[in-house]
Formats: sequence, structure tokens, C-alpha cells
Amino acid sequence: MNTAGTIDRPLTHDPKKQASMKPSTSEPAGSATTDSRTTSGATGSRQNRTREMQLIQEALARAHMHERLHEAEREHRAIRLATARRMQRRAERASMRARRALAMAVMQ
Repeated sequence: MNTAGTIDRPLTHDPKKQASMKPSTSEPAGSATTDSRTTSGATGSRQNRTREMQLIQEALARAHMHERLHEAEREHRAIRLATARRMQRRAERASMRARRALAMAVMQ
């Protein structure tokens, strides 16, 4: 196969930017039985269509996983932010208690 990239590792992840798939002469024709009425152009077209459909499904799955990863990262950031705010409030309350205790000690 002389096309750049493979189905598992395409040259680019964007299906629109991928090179058009040309039927390979070294690969089998897609169906186990050969039909005498089917020309080689139709077989190549069918094989090309199958390969492109496979690449579209992989690109969709890759985009879905990419979106899920970003969603998980956003959720993780939100949790860390909430934790940081909770810790900040706790530190502010401790600081106020220390100030009050110091003021009480100075007044006596």
C-alpha cells in the first residue's frame, strides 16, 4: 500500500485533510466471491468507500475521546478550585480566630 498513513495511524486526524484512498492492487478485493459482472473499477470504488467509512468512524471515535478527555480535565479543575476555595475560607477563619485570641491577650 503506497498511501501515507494507515487506518490505525492516519497521516492526519481530520478526515477532510486526508489523502484520497486509492485501491491497492496487493490487497484482496473485499468480497470472497468474485462476480464476473463486477468490473475492477467498481471493486476499487467499493473498497475505497469501505476504507473511507472506516476512517470516518475512527475520526469520530477519536474526536469523542478527545472531548471526553477535555470534559474530565474541566471537571478535575473545577474540583480543585472548589477545594482551594474551601481551604482558603478555612485559613481565613483560623486567621480571624488567631487575631481575636491575640486581641484578647493584649487587652488583659
